[in-house]
Amino acid sequence: MLKRISISTHSQVELVNITSSIEKTVSESGVKEGVCYIFVPHTTAGITINEGADPSVKEDIINQLNKIVPFKESYLHLEGNSPAHIKASIIGSSEIVFIEGGHLVLGTWQSLYFCEFDGPRRREVLVKIVALT
Repeated sequence: MLKRISISTHSQVELVNITSSIEKTVSESGVKEGVCYIFVPHTTAGITINEGADPSVKEDIINQLNKIVPFKESYLHLEGNSPAHIKASIIGSSEIVFIEGGHLVLGTWQSLYFCEFDGPRRREVLVKIVALT
């Protein structure tokens, strides 16, 4: 089963907690034991797993990525969004999470984040759930 989840972002750089959407997809699949593959089919966005309890963590991530890859630099890419491409490459475009008992196996503080680096935009996340027997 391949599921497409739509996401609307509201800022140029933004981390959106999508854990509940992925959990809902797992629940709807009926898979009790398996693997959940999450993929972002965009070159200026990514996905990561990080702390979901303290919202300042995502702000720290954004602030540090903006320091590492500044918006104003001598980039060659004519479209003007090279920082977004670089940040997406640093973060990555996929995550794999185990499923046990019909739920994602995440650590106590872990959440899944869609990472926007060239927004605001309408995006999608692809979710593939594979049952293990």
